[in-house]
Amino acid sequence: MSKQLTAGVVGGSGFTGGELLRLLDGHPNFEVEQATSRSYERKTVGHVHPNLRHLDLRFTSPADLESVDVLFTATPHGVSMEHIDAFQEAADTVVDLSADFRLSEEAQYDEWYDGHICPEYLDKSEYALPELNRENLPGADLIAAGGCNATATILGLKPLFDAEILSGDEQVVVDVKVGSSEGGAGASKASSHAERSGIVRPYAPTGHRHEAEIQEYLGLSVSFTVHAVDMVRGAAATCHVFPDDPVSKGDMWKAFRGTYGDEPFMRTVAGGGGVYRYPEPKSVAGTNFGEVGFEIDPTNGRLVVFSAIDNMMKGSAGQAVHAANIALGLEETAGLEFTGLHPVGSP
Repeated sequence: MSKQLTAGVVGGSGFTGGELLRLLDGHPNFEVEQATSRSYERKTVGHVHPNLRHLDLRFTSPADLESVDVLFTATPHGVSMEHIDAFQEAADTVVDLSADFRLSEEAQYDEWYDGHICPEYLDKSEYALPELNRENLPGADLIAAGGCNATATILGLKPLFDAEILSGDEQVVVDVKVGSSEGGAGASKASSHAERSGIVRPYAPTGHRHEAEIQEYLGLSVSFTVHAVDMVRGAAATCHVFPDDPVSKGDMWKAFRGTYGDEPFMRTVAGGGGVYRYPEPKSVAGTNFGEVGFEIDPTNGRLVVFSAIDNMMKGSAGQAVHAANIALGLEETAGLEFTGLHPVGSP
C-alpha cells in the first residue's frame, strides 16, 4: 500500500524506543518526524543507538510534541497515563508500550500496580497483540502493547483454550526466562556485567505483574515465576499444564495449527530434527516472530508448552508496529519482514 503517514516516538532513547525507530526507519508507510528524550535532548539518535547513525534526526523534548498521524510512546509505567491527553492531541493514533492501558479495570491497577489516574481511558484501549485481538484493532485510536512475559505465555497457551483442551480451571505452572534488555536502558547494580553475567536468577518468584494480563485475556490464574538469565534479548516461557482429560500429540498439533496456521509471525516447533527442536529466543532474535511448541509426558498426563519471543520485538516494539499496521489498514507485515540471522551469538 502506498499510504504515507507521519510517526513520532516518545521515549526514543530507551531500548524499545530504539527498536521502534529502527522498525519505522525501514517501514514503507511511515516517516519519522520526531523522537523525544529528556536525557539526550539535542543529541543525534545515532549517539544513543549506533545502528541508527545514518538517521538525520535529533532527540527533542517530550514537552514539545509535533503533530503526527501515529505516536508511539515507549515510557516507564505511569508516564503515559499522566500525559495521555497531550499524546492524543498530538496524534490520531497512540500506541503505548507501557503497562498504563493494558488492563480494562481500575481495580486491576489498584491490585497489581499503583492505581490509575485516568481510568476512563481503560475501556477505550485495545490490547495490541494481533494473534489475540486482531478483530478489534482496525480503527483503534488507543492501543496498548502487551507485556513481554505475558505475550510469551499467552501465545503458548492460547491454542489450548481455542481447542477446549483447557477451560481455565486447571493448574498451570509457568516458568519464564528473560534477557537483560527487559530491565530497560537504566543502569542498576543488578544489571552490571559483573553481577549479570552467567546468571540464572529468580527475580519474580511469585506475584509478577504480567499475571494480570494472562488472567484477563485467557481467564486463567497461573503459578508464575520469572528468571533473569545470561542473554540480552529474549523471553522463553515453559508452561506445565495438567489437563483433566488425556490429550494426544494429534490433538496438540491440531490445536496449534488451528490457532496459528494462518498467522504470518507464528511458527510451531515441536520436537523435529536438527539442533533447534523446540522454541528458542536465539532463533527469533531481532524479529517479530514467535515460536511455540509442546511435548507430552505420558507418565503423568502433563503437557509441556514452550514459547519464545524477542522481548523487545514480539514482546514490545514489533507487536506495537504490527498492531498499528492493522489499525491503520496497512499491510500487517509491513516493516516487520526481517527473519533473523543464523548462526548468531548471544541475542
